[in-house]
Amino acid sequence: MKYYIIAGEASGDLHGSNLLKGLKLVDSELEFRFWGGDLMKAQGGELVKHYKETAIMGFVEVLMNFGKIKKFLSECKDDILQYKPDVVILIDYPGFNLRIAEFAKSKGIKTYYYISPKIWAWKESRIKKIKAFVDKMFVIFPFEVDYFKKHNYSVDYAGNPLLDAVQEKIDEKSSLDDFINRNNLENKPVIGILAGSRKQEIDRNLGIMLKIIPNYKDHQFVIAAAPSIEHDYYNKFIEGHKVKVVFNQTYDVLQYSSAALVTSGTATLEAALFNVPQVVCYRAGNLTYFIAKQFIKIEYASLVNLIMDYEVVRELIQFDMTTEMLKNELDKILFDTDSRKRILDAYKKLREVLGGTGASERVASLVYNYLQK
Repeated sequence: MKYYIIAGEASGDLHGSNLLKGLKLVDSELEFRFWGGDLMKAQGGELVKHYKETAIMGFVEVLMNFGKIKKFLSECKDDILQYKPDVVILIDYPGFNLRIAEFAKSKGIKTYYYISPKIWAWKESRIKKIKAFVDKMFVIFPFEVDYFKKHNYSVDYAGNPLLDAVQEKIDEKSSLDDFINRNNLENKPVIGILAGSRKQEIDRNLGIMLKIIPNYKDHQFVIAAAPSIEHDYYNKFIEGHKVKVVFNQTYDVLQYSSAALVTSGTATLEAALFNVPQVVCYRAGNLTYFIAKQFIKIEYASLVNLIMDYEVVRELIQFDMTTEMLKNELDKILFDTDSRKRILDAYKKLREVLGGTGASERVASLVYNYLQK
Protein backbone atom coordinates (compact mmCIF):
# COMPACT_ATOMS: atom_id res chain seq x y z
CA MET A 1 0.00 0.00 0.00
CA LYS A 2 1.04 3.59 -0.62
CA TYR A 3 0.39 5.99 2.27
CA TYR A 4 0.52 9.79 2.25
CA ILE A 5 0.71 11.07 5.85
CA ILE A 6 0.43 14.69 7.01
CA ALA A 7 1.52 15.89 10.46
CA GLY A 8 1.99 19.61 11.03
CA GLU A 9 3.61 19.81 14.47
CA ALA A 10 5.86 17.99 16.95
CA SER A 11 3.15 15.86 18.62
CA GLY A 12 1.88 14.78 15.21
CA ASP A 13 5.42 13.77 14.23
CA LEU A 14 5.60 11.56 17.34
CA HIS A 15 2.24 9.90 16.67
CA GLY A 16 3.03 9.56 12.98
CA SER A 17 6.33 7.82 13.69
CA ASN A 18 4.66 5.32 16.02
CA LEU A 19 1.91 4.67 13.48
CA LEU A 20 4.56 3.98 10.84
CA LYS A 21 6.26 1.49 13.17
CA GLY A 22 2.93 -0.31 13.46
CA LEU A 23 2.26 -0.22 9.72
CA LYS A 24 5.64 -1.82 9.05
CA LEU A 25 4.50 -4.81 11.10
CA VAL A 26 1.29 -5.39 9.15
CA ASP A 27 2.09 -4.20 5.61
CA SER A 28 5.08 -5.86 3.98
CA GLU A 29 4.67 -3.69 0.86
CA LEU A 30 4.52 -0.39 2.76
CA GLU A 31 5.46 2.77 0.84
CA PHE A 32 4.95 6.22 2.31
CA ARG A 33 5.51 9.89 1.70
CA PHE A 34 4.85 12.47 4.38
CA TRP A 35 4.77 15.93 5.88
CA GLY A 36 6.22 15.65 9.38
CA GLY A 37 9.48 15.76 11.28
CA ASP A 38 12.62 13.93 12.27
CA LEU A 39 10.86 11.09 14.11
CA MET A 40 8.86 10.16 11.03
CA LYS A 41 11.93 10.63 8.87
CA ALA A 42 13.74 8.04 11.00
CA GLN A 43 11.16 5.49 9.80
CA GLY A 44 12.17 6.02 6.18
CA GLY A 45 9.93 7.20 3.36
CA GLU A 46 10.14 10.60 1.70
CA LEU A 47 9.85 13.82 3.70
CA VAL A 48 8.06 16.52 1.70
CA LYS A 49 7.88 19.35 4.24
CA HIS A 50 9.18 19.63 7.82
CA TYR A 51 6.69 20.77 10.44
CA LYS A 52 9.07 23.52 11.58
CA GLU A 53 7.92 25.34 8.43
CA THR A 54 4.22 24.61 8.88
CA ALA A 55 3.60 24.92 12.65
CA ILE A 56 1.62 28.16 12.72
CA MET A 57 -0.90 28.70 15.54
CA GLY A 58 -3.19 31.43 16.83
CA PHE A 59 -5.86 33.48 15.04
CA VAL A 60 -3.67 36.49 14.42
CA GLU A 61 -0.65 34.41 13.39
CA VAL A 62 -2.70 32.40 10.90
CA LEU A 63 -4.06 35.58 9.33
CA MET A 64 -0.55 37.04 9.05
CA ASN A 65 0.67 33.85 7.34
CA PHE A 66 -2.36 33.24 5.13
CA GLY A 67 -0.36 33.47 1.91
CA LYS A 68 2.20 30.96 3.14
CA ILE A 69 -0.50 28.50 4.24
CA LYS A 70 -2.27 28.81 0.89
CA LYS A 71 1.01 27.99 -0.87
CA PHE A 72 1.54 24.93 1.37
CA LEU A 73 -1.96 23.68 0.53
CA SER A 74 -1.34 24.03 -3.19
CA GLU A 75 2.00 22.21 -2.94
CA CYS A 76 0.45 19.42 -0.89
CA LYS A 77 -2.44 18.87 -3.30
CA ASP A 78 -0.11 18.71 -6.31
CA ASP A 79 2.18 16.27 -4.51
CA ILE A 80 -0.71 13.97 -3.56
CA LEU A 81 -1.93 13.83 -7.16
CA GLN A 82 1.56 13.03 -8.38
CA TYR A 83 2.17 10.35 -5.74
CA LYS A 84 -1.24 8.61 -6.20
CA PRO A 85 -1.51 7.09 -2.71
CA ASP A 86 -4.01 4.41 -1.66
CA VAL A 87 -4.88 6.52 1.36
CA VAL A 88 -4.16 9.92 2.85
CA ILE A 89 -3.73 9.75 6.63
CA LEU A 90 -4.18 13.08 8.40
CA ILE A 91 -2.81 13.63 11.91
CA ASP A 92 -4.52 16.40 13.94
CA TYR A 93 -3.59 19.86 12.45
CA PRO A 94 -7.21 20.50 11.42
CA GLY A 95 -7.04 23.92 9.78
CA PHE A 96 -4.80 22.44 7.09
CA ASN A 97 -5.77 18.78 7.12
CA LEU A 98 -9.54 19.19 6.76
CA ARG A 99 -8.93 21.14 3.57
CA ILE A 100 -6.74 18.30 2.33
CA ALA A 101 -9.44 15.79 3.33
CA GLU A 102 -11.96 17.63 1.16
CA PHE A 103 -9.51 17.71 -1.75
CA ALA A 104 -8.55 14.02 -1.46
CA LYS A 105 -12.19 12.97 -1.22
CA SER A 106 -13.00 14.95 -4.37
CA LYS A 107 -10.28 13.01 -6.19
CA GLY A 108 -11.57 9.62 -5.03
CA ILE A 109 -8.69 9.01 -2.59
CA LYS A 110 -9.49 7.38 0.75
CA THR A 111 -9.06 9.75 3.70
CA TYR A 112 -8.32 8.50 7.22
CA TYR A 113 -7.87 10.78 10.22
CA TYR A 114 -5.65 9.84 13.18
CA ILE A 115 -5.79 12.07 16.28
CA SER A 116 -9.11 13.84 15.89
CA PRO A 117 -9.39 17.62 15.67
CA LYS A 118 -10.50 18.78 19.12
CA ILE A 119 -13.96 19.80 17.97
CA TRP A 120 -15.28 18.93 21.43
CA ALA A 121 -13.31 21.98 22.63
CA TRP A 122 -14.11 24.44 19.88
CA LYS A 123 -15.23 24.71 16.27
CA GLU A 124 -17.82 21.96 16.65
CA SER A 125 -19.07 22.92 13.21
CA ARG A 126 -16.12 20.98 11.79
CA ILE A 127 -18.11 17.79 12.38
CA LYS A 128 -19.87 18.52 9.08
CA LYS A 129 -16.58 18.38 7.16
CA ILE A 130 -15.44 15.30 9.05
CA LYS A 131 -18.63 13.43 8.23
CA ALA A 132 -18.48 14.54 4.61
CA PHE A 133 -14.80 14.04 3.81
CA VAL A 134 -13.23 11.60 6.33
CA ASP A 135 -13.77 7.90 5.64
CA LYS A 136 -12.37 6.64 8.94
CA MET A 137 -11.51 8.41 12.19
CA PHE A 138 -9.17 6.95 14.83
CA VAL A 139 -9.34 8.73 18.19
CA ILE A 140 -6.98 8.60 21.19
CA PHE A 141 -9.24 9.59 24.09
CA PRO A 142 -12.08 7.34 25.31
CA PHE A 143 -14.53 10.21 25.80
CA GLU A 144 -14.27 11.01 22.07
CA VAL A 145 -16.16 7.82 21.18
CA ASP A 146 -19.32 9.02 22.95
CA TYR A 147 -18.84 12.55 21.66
CA PHE A 148 -18.84 11.48 18.02
CA LYS A 149 -21.65 9.00 18.65
CA LYS A 150 -23.86 11.96 19.58
CA HIS A 151 -23.18 13.29 16.10
CA ASN A 152 -24.03 9.94 14.46
CA TYR A 153 -20.45 9.37 13.38
CA SER A 154 -18.66 6.13 14.21
CA VAL A 155 -15.00 6.27 15.26
CA ASP A 156 -12.39 3.73 16.37
CA TYR A 157 -10.62 3.94 19.72
CA ALA A 158 -7.62 1.65 20.16
CA GLY A 159 -5.90 3.30 23.13
CA ASN A 160 -3.53 6.22 23.46
CA PRO A 161 -0.18 5.98 21.62
CA LEU A 162 1.64 8.09 24.23
CA LEU A 163 1.54 5.07 26.54
CA ASP A 164 3.67 3.22 23.98
CA ALA A 165 6.15 6.06 23.59
CA VAL A 166 6.56 6.54 27.34
CA GLN A 167 6.86 2.82 28.05
CA GLU A 168 9.52 2.49 25.35
CA LYS A 169 11.56 5.16 27.15
CA ILE A 170 11.10 3.55 30.55
CA ASP A 171 12.21 0.19 29.15
CA GLU A 172 15.53 1.70 28.11
CA LYS A 173 16.44 1.74 31.79
CA SER A 174 18.84 4.66 31.49
CA SER A 175 20.03 6.25 34.74
CA LEU A 176 19.86 9.67 36.37
CA ASP A 177 23.66 9.68 36.72
CA ASP A 178 24.02 9.14 32.98
CA PHE A 179 21.58 11.99 32.27
CA ILE A 180 23.49 14.33 34.62
CA ASN A 181 26.91 13.41 33.20
CA ARG A 182 25.77 13.56 29.59
CA ASN A 183 24.47 17.09 29.99
CA ASN A 184 27.01 18.43 32.49
CA LEU A 185 24.32 18.99 35.13
CA GLU A 186 24.61 19.43 38.88
CA ASN A 187 23.82 16.71 41.39
CA LYS A 188 20.53 18.34 42.42
CA PRO A 189 16.84 17.46 41.92
CA VAL A 190 15.62 18.50 38.48
CA ILE A 191 12.70 20.80 37.70
CA GLY A 192 11.77 20.38 34.05
CA ILE A 193 10.61 23.23 31.83
CA LEU A 194 8.58 22.41 28.71
CA ALA A 195 7.72 25.78 27.21
CA GLY A 196 6.03 24.63 24.00
CA SER A 197 7.02 23.41 20.56
CA ARG A 198 6.41 26.64 18.63
CA LYS A 199 8.22 29.96 18.78
CA GLN A 200 4.99 31.80 19.58
CA GLU A 201 4.50 29.65 22.69
CA ILE A 202 8.11 30.01 23.82
CA ASP A 203 7.97 33.79 23.36
CA ARG A 204 4.92 34.09 25.61
CA ASN A 205 5.77 31.55 28.30
CA LEU A 206 9.46 30.86 28.83
CA GLY A 207 10.45 34.29 30.19
CA ILE A 208 7.90 34.09 33.00
CA MET A 209 8.94 30.55 33.88
CA LEU A 210 12.58 31.53 34.19
CA LYS A 211 11.94 34.38 36.63
CA ILE A 212 11.21 32.00 39.52
CA ILE A 213 14.56 30.17 39.31
CA PRO A 214 16.36 32.18 42.07
CA ASN A 215 13.80 30.89 44.60
CA TYR A 216 14.98 27.27 44.23
CA LYS A 217 18.69 27.10 44.99
CA ASP A 218 18.48 23.43 46.02
CA HIS A 219 17.13 22.46 42.61
CA GLN A 220 18.30 22.79 39.01
CA PHE A 221 16.12 23.83 36.10
CA VAL A 222 16.41 22.04 32.76
CA ILE A 223 14.63 23.17 29.59
CA ALA A 224 13.55 20.37 27.28
CA ALA A 225 14.07 22.17 23.97
CA ALA A 226 11.60 21.73 21.15
CA PRO A 227 13.27 19.70 18.37
CA SER A 228 12.38 22.23 15.68
CA ILE A 229 13.80 25.26 17.52
CA GLU A 230 17.47 26.19 17.13
CA HIS A 231 19.73 26.61 20.17
CA ASP A 232 20.36 30.31 19.48
CA TYR A 233 16.66 31.01 19.87
CA TYR A 234 16.77 29.87 23.50
CA ASN A 235 19.92 31.87 24.23
CA LYS A 236 18.08 35.18 24.17
CA PHE A 237 15.81 33.93 26.98
CA ILE A 238 18.28 32.12 29.23
CA GLU A 239 21.00 34.78 29.42
CA GLY A 240 21.45 35.70 33.09
CA HIS A 241 19.47 32.67 34.32
CA LYS A 242 20.90 29.55 35.91
CA VAL A 243 19.31 27.01 33.62
CA LYS A 244 20.37 24.31 31.15
CA VAL A 245 18.89 23.66 27.72
CA VAL A 246 18.97 20.08 26.40
CA PHE A 247 17.90 18.95 22.94
CA ASN A 248 16.21 15.73 21.84
CA GLN A 249 15.86 14.62 25.46
CA THR A 250 12.33 15.62 26.42
CA TYR A 251 11.52 12.20 27.84
CA ASP A 252 14.82 12.13 29.76
CA VAL A 253 13.94 15.47 31.32
CA LEU A 254 10.50 14.21 32.34
CA GLN A 255 11.81 10.87 33.56
CA TYR A 256 14.20 12.53 36.02
CA SER A 257 12.22 15.60 37.07
CA SER A 258 10.82 16.06 40.56
CA ALA A 259 8.33 18.56 39.13
CA ALA A 260 7.71 20.37 35.87
CA LEU A 261 6.39 23.60 34.40
CA VAL A 262 4.53 22.58 31.28
CA THR A 263 2.94 24.60 28.52
CA SER A 264 -0.51 23.19 27.81
CA GLY A 265 -0.66 20.54 25.10
CA THR A 266 0.47 16.96 24.58
CA ALA A 267 3.33 17.54 27.04
CA THR A 268 0.87 17.75 29.96
CA LEU A 269 -0.20 14.15 29.31
CA GLU A 270 3.40 13.03 28.78
CA ALA A 271 4.40 14.51 32.14
CA ALA A 272 1.53 12.68 33.82
CA LEU A 273 2.52 9.34 32.26
CA PHE A 274 6.03 9.86 33.65
CA ASN A 275 4.51 10.57 37.09
CA VAL A 276 5.79 14.15 37.21
CA PRO A 277 3.71 16.59 39.31
CA GLN A 278 3.26 19.65 37.13
CA VAL A 279 1.99 23.19 36.88
CA VAL A 280 0.31 23.83 33.53
CA CYS A 281 1.19 27.26 32.15
CA TYR A 282 -0.11 29.03 29.09
CA ARG A 283 -0.07 32.55 27.71
CA ALA A 284 -1.13 33.57 24.23
CA GLY A 285 -1.31 36.98 22.63
CA ASN A 286 -4.07 38.99 24.28
CA LEU A 287 -6.10 39.33 21.07
CA THR A 288 -5.79 35.62 20.31
CA TYR A 289 -6.81 34.80 23.89
CA PHE A 290 -9.90 37.01 23.87
CA ILE A 291 -11.03 35.61 20.52
CA ALA A 292 -10.46 32.03 21.70
CA LYS A 293 -12.47 32.65 24.87
CA GLN A 294 -15.54 33.29 22.74
CA PHE A 295 -15.34 29.87 21.11
CA ILE A 296 -13.69 27.41 23.49
CA LYS A 297 -16.32 25.34 25.27
CA ILE A 298 -14.27 23.19 27.63
CA GLU A 299 -13.51 23.87 31.28
CA TYR A 300 -9.86 22.78 31.24
CA ALA A 301 -6.82 23.45 29.07
CA SER A 302 -4.69 20.42 29.96
CA LEU A 303 -5.32 16.94 28.62
CA VAL A 304 -4.88 15.48 32.10
CA ASN A 305 -7.79 17.45 33.53
CA LEU A 306 -9.90 16.97 30.43
CA ILE A 307 -9.59 13.20 30.50
CA MET A 308 -10.21 12.93 34.23
CA ASP A 309 -12.92 15.62 34.14
CA TYR A 310 -11.69 17.39 37.28
CA GLU A 311 -8.69 19.49 38.26
CA VAL A 312 -5.83 17.06 38.80
CA VAL A 313 -3.12 19.62 37.98
CA ARG A 314 -3.25 23.37 38.46
CA GLU A 315 -3.67 25.45 35.32
CA LEU A 316 -2.31 29.00 35.18
CA ILE A 317 -3.80 30.42 32.01
CA GLN A 318 -3.16 33.88 30.53
CA PHE A 319 -3.47 36.52 33.30
CA ASP A 320 -3.19 33.90 36.05
CA MET A 321 0.28 33.02 34.80
CA THR A 322 2.42 35.35 36.92
CA THR A 323 5.70 34.72 38.70
CA GLU A 324 3.94 34.87 42.07
CA MET A 325 1.24 32.38 41.13
CA LEU A 326 3.79 30.12 39.46
CA LYS A 327 5.99 30.03 42.58
CA ASN A 328 3.00 29.33 44.86
CA GLU A 329 1.89 26.35 42.78
CA LEU A 330 5.41 24.98 42.29
CA ASP A 331 5.97 25.12 46.06
CA LYS A 332 2.89 22.97 46.57
CA ILE A 333 3.92 20.19 44.22
CA LEU A 334 7.53 20.21 45.44
CA PHE A 335 7.10 20.49 49.19
CA ASP A 336 3.50 19.61 50.11
CA THR A 337 3.36 15.82 50.56
CA ASP A 338 -0.43 15.69 50.38
CA SER A 339 -0.53 17.68 47.15
CA ARG A 340 2.04 15.42 45.50
CA LYS A 341 0.24 12.26 46.63
CA ARG A 342 -3.11 13.52 45.37
CA ILE A 343 -1.63 14.18 41.90
CA LEU A 344 0.23 10.87 41.71
CA ASP A 345 -2.87 8.91 42.78
CA ALA A 346 -4.84 10.65 40.03
CA TYR A 347 -2.12 9.83 37.48
CA LYS A 348 -2.53 6.14 38.33
CA LYS A 349 -6.26 6.34 37.60
CA LEU A 350 -5.51 8.26 34.40
CA ARG A 351 -3.42 5.40 33.04
CA GLU A 352 -6.24 2.97 33.83
CA VAL A 353 -8.70 5.16 31.89
CA LEU A 354 -6.40 5.31 28.86
CA GLY A 355 -5.82 1.55 28.78
CA GLY A 356 -2.64 -0.39 28.13
CA THR A 357 0.18 -0.14 25.63
CA GLY A 358 0.03 -1.29 22.01
CA ALA A 359 -2.23 1.46 20.66
CA SER A 360 -0.05 2.29 17.65
CA GLU A 361 0.01 -1.33 16.48
CA ARG A 362 -3.75 -1.69 16.99
CA VAL A 363 -4.46 1.45 14.95
CA ALA A 364 -2.06 0.31 12.21
CA SER A 365 -3.92 -3.01 12.01
CA LEU A 366 -7.25 -1.22 11.77
CA VAL A 367 -5.94 1.05 9.01
CA TYR A 368 -4.54 -1.85 7.01
CA ASN A 369 -7.63 -4.05 7.45
CA TYR A 370 -9.98 -1.25 6.40
CA LEU A 371 -7.89 -0.68 3.29
CA GLN A 372 -8.03 -4.39 2.44
CA LYS A 373 -11.81 -4.25 2.55
